[in-house]
Amino acid sequence: MGMTIHIDIVSAELSIYSGLVEMVFAPAEMGEVGIAPQHTPLLTRLKPGNVRLQLGNGKEKNIYVSGGILEVQPHIVTVLANTAIRADELDHAEAEKAKKAAEETLAKLDKGDDYDNAQIQLAEAIAQLKIMDSIKKEMR
Repeated sequence: MGMTIHIDIVSAELSIYSGLVEMVFAPAEMGEVGIAPQHTPLLTRLKPGNVRLQLGNGKEKNIYVSGGILEVQPHIVTVLANTAIRADELDHAEAEKAKKAAEETLAKLDKGDDYDNAQIQLAEAIAQLKIMDSIKKEMR
C-alpha cells in the first residue's frame, strides 16, 4: 500500500467504516471530488451517491450516502452522513420500489414541501440503483 489517509464514515445510527485508504471519491454538491493523502483542507456538503474507497492492491469499497458533510484534513477524512449503507447491503428491489413511489408522488403533486421531499427520495433511490449497477458491471 502506498501513501494512505485515514477515513471515518459515520451516520446518525452507527460508524460504517474507519480505516486507512489510498484515495477517497465522494459525491460533493458541486460534483465528485477525489481526496488523496495530504489533500488541502476542505469542507463541503454531499449529495446522495457513492463514496468510493480505494483500499490498495486494486481493492475498492463502496458506501452509499444519502447526503451529509465531508470534512478533509491533511491526514484524515470524515464523512458525516444522514444515512450510510455499505453497497453490498443495498436492496435492489427496495430501491426500485422507492423510485417508483417517488415518481408516482411527483406526478400527483404541485410544487411545495411534499414535492421537494419526493424529489429527495427519488434522488436517493436513483443513487442507490446507480451504485448497484456499477458494482454489477465491475464484477463482470
